[in-house]
Amino acid sequence: MRAVVITEPGDPEVLEWRDVPDPECAPDEVLLDVAASAVNRADLLQRQGHYPPPAGAPEWPGLECSGTVREVGSAVSGWSPGDRVCALLSGGGYAERVAVPSGQLLPVPAGVDLVSAAGLPEVMCTVWSNVVMAAGLVSGDVLLVHGGASGIGTAAIQVGVALGATVAVTAGTREKLDRCAELGASILVNYREEEFPAAVRDATGGHGADVVLDIIGAKYLEANIDALATGGRIVVIGLQGGRKAELNLQALMGKRASVIGTTLRGRPPVEKAAIVADVRERLWPLIENGAVAPVIDSLIPMSMAADAHRLVEEGRHVGKVILTV
Repeated sequence: MRAVVITEPGDPEVLEWRDVPDPECAPDEVLLDVAASAVNRADLLQRQGHYPPPAGAPEWPGLECSGTVREVGSAVSGWSPGDRVCALLSGGGYAERVAVPSGQLLPVPAGVDLVSAAGLPEVMCTVWSNVVMAAGLVSGDVLLVHGGASGIGTAAIQVGVALGATVAVTAGTREKLDRCAELGASILVNYREEEFPAAVRDATGGHGADVVLDIIGAKYLEANIDALATGGRIVVIGLQGGRKAELNLQALMGKRASVIGTTLRGRPPVEKAAIVADVRERLWPLIENGAVAPVIDSLIPMSMAADAHRLVEEGRHVGKVILTV
């Protein structure tokens, strides 16, 4: 088969569409013919040499894909050749085939085409596991989403609105904020022009944010605590703004608040399977009834993955950039 290989750490030019060995299907796995994958920021970090794949994962990038079941392992039940599925991966999605633990498979939701479904597993599992399962978002809460126009952001807005939350977002342009508003965000903060803690407090009558979904990390820690409501929860899932910051424990204690840090890729299969099962049971119906939908910015041939990485690196996209086989 062919896959996108990282020839050496570096710029997008190091991505090459090459022949590689076919994957083998273990007893607890399902082998897929890939229809599409999607670009995540973790893929960019892996390409740069900063985020190696977990042990046992393919060397090529790709944390999610959609496709058709080609082969089912001897210990797998519930899936059959020909099933249209999407999958949460530890790596290997930028390829014509991939082997997936059966617990990380999801059916393509009714009303979603096979290619667009490639943009669902990673963002939906990330958002759901953090905003709902870890931070306990409920109806009536205020959810603050940083990077509202990103793949994670566009998913989080829709999930928050579908669950009855008021959603606040930060983004760097009016065009991106307008797209966030179309998805249901009602508090729109241009981080280039406004201080988001004050803007969120003002828009909520002084209440602040009950849950903050943060892809920035260190740079926003102090401001995130400032933006929190009493009893609020910050979930840090990215480090675009650095790894280390000083934490004002008095401010955190005064708000009886918490800071949660999580990752998804490195979790053991049993934990990923539990997240996928909860997503299938509770979030997939929201997709099938139209309350939540994949937001697709661009479709780019997988052989041109370098162009897709440049697009994401430059931040010109809204939603997901899809790589098609």
